[in-house]
Amino acid sequence: MKSYRETRSTILLVDDEPTNLQVLKHTLQDHYRLLFARDGAKALELASREKIDLVLLDIMMPGMSGYDVCKRLKAHPVTASLPVIFITALSDIADEQLGFELGAVDYITKPFSPVIVNARVRNHLSLVQADALRQTRLQIVQCLGMAAEYKDNETGLHVVRMSHYTRVLARAAGYSEADADELLHAAPMHDVGKIGIPDAILQKPAKLDGDEWSVMRSHAAIGAEIIGEHESGLLKVASTMALQHHEKWDGSGYPNGLAGTQIDLSARIVAIADVFDALTSVRPYKKAWPVEEAIQALRKDAGTHFDPELMPLFVENLPEVLDIKARWSDEAQAAKAALPPSMEREAA
Repeated sequence: MKSYRETRSTILLVDDEPTNLQVLKHTLQDHYRLLFARDGAKALELASREKIDLVLLDIMMPGMSGYDVCKRLKAHPVTASLPVIFITALSDIADEQLGFELGAVDYITKPFSPVIVNARVRNHLSLVQADALRQTRLQIVQCLGMAAEYKDNETGLHVVRMSHYTRVLARAAGYSEADADELLHAAPMHDVGKIGIPDAILQKPAKLDGDEWSVMRSHAAIGAEIIGEHESGLLKVASTMALQHHEKWDGSGYPNGLAGTQIDLSARIVAIADVFDALTSVRPYKKAWPVEEAIQALRKDAGTHFDPELMPLFVENLPEVLDIKARWSDEAQAAKAALPPSMEREAA
């Protein structure tokens, strides 16, 4: 079992003046695990081998300055996301601006107040923890989405491709970058309800009979039930997508026979992305359609199955869609997996 000390956040304190390190130690030691460095080289060495949550970094140090240390941290994949707070005697606005441009999250001038240091550290560590929680939730969403696809005899790459298609179309439809990213991350959950469908139906190679089709159609409601009801955020979008992605513009879809703009825009976008990838991908029961034939079919169903205003936007952004399709094709990923590690990096 981990001790209390091992579960506390770790802060790296970097300053060439022992007195400053001593003051920071007394300020923070009761609540955090502390590591100390008196020069840039030692700071980089500790950052590369220790699990650090936050860096308090002096700027004016002999040899490698704090600016140089920050640049090196942000340039390395392992430490690029590590939050850095500059603590320095430099108080000019230009110095502060440079610190933020280099990737620092905060800037505290000396002489500092222990109360302020504690408050800033606590706030930034809260942001780190919130981001870690968001990433964990996102990974769970993606894993559940892929689990549904594997159960349906898919490779898992289907949800990757259609999620990226969803983002492209969302941006074309006027979503902000942040909101389009939310759709990208929610889209893998659109078919999670298939987890609740018996394998005998889900994987049946022949045509489903009436009763079987009724069970299959229930996956939309099952998916929404699995995700649950949420007031806002990623899971609310995912639940809506799961419930409505088989609704059709003319009202002939399921489960609720919604029509037109009664269908949430996110679900209308996902429907196009989902069907395009299904048509252009190999399935156990069919060959992949040529892109031209798939687009022709989608255009034909604009105004009946699909939102007629979204289809032209999808076609306008087809070059980006096809780039995603090629990058995340089953064949490309299989070939990449077969490469030796050195060649794989070159192919990435």
